[in-house]
Amino acid sequence: MSLLSLRHISKQFGALFALDDVSVDFNAGEVVALLGDNGAGKSTLIKVISGTYVAESGEILLAGEKVAFASPRDALDAGIQTLFQDLALCDNLDVVANLFLGRELRRSVLPGLSFFDTARMRRRASELLRDLAVDLPSVDCKVRDLSGGQRQSVAIARAVNADCRIIIMDEPTAALGVAQTRKVLGLVRQLRDRGMAVIYITHNLHDVMDVCDRCVVMKNGRKIGEASTAAVGKDELANMIITGEIKPSAPASLQVRV
Repeated sequence: MSLLSLRHISKQFGALFALDDVSVDFNAGEVVALLGDNGAGKSTLIKVISGTYVAESGEILLAGEKVAFASPRDALDAGIQTLFQDLALCDNLDVVANLFLGRELRRSVLPGLSFFDTARMRRRASELLRDLAVDLPSVDCKVRDLSGGQRQSVAIARAVNADCRIIIMDEPTAALGVAQTRKVLGLVRQLRDRGMAVIYITHNLHDVMDVCDRCVVMKNGRKIGEASTAAVGKDELANMIITGEIKPSAPASLQVRV
């Protein structure tokens, strides 16, 4: 059973079909690349999954159960986290505060009186970052003082700390250097090893071939095809993204939807 299944999802903006009868599955312990040129429908699809948009038709199944997300809070409560390019981190707060933002641990003093348990949050933050092999100067440093790769690592750690089952990553290595990219991709592999479903949106086909298990290609709001990364090359993927067509050398598992 797939962890997350989309069935015949359609979304319109006026006369424009941003999504046109899209069906796709996402499995636990798998990294799926969501590929397509600008305007292909990737952003709209992840906004439907994350509860920002409500589809006009189709259904969403989570672990086989039909669900409906009326808001991003509904998706978060269901264990779906989305990391957009801006990461939504608070630059003026330290790493610990960002990891527990909105989920702070509290300690009761008297009935009806409690305060943030800073020591416990700091301890858990240190343990989590150590488990994920995230290298930071200190959990007490301000996020604004971190590098791009470190900030991305904190955002990923926050999703893990929230016990999410599905994580959507929008261009996670954009503007990162080679060493920082390598560390972020290593974290993506750890998420897969933890049994999470990772939806990986990117234009970087090197990342796709390095860390993704399966590719889903979209164009003009439709799912054009999908294939195991091991069964397809960068040239075939690039051709599908640009033209929506399959070269003769592409594997049979890549099928154009007509």
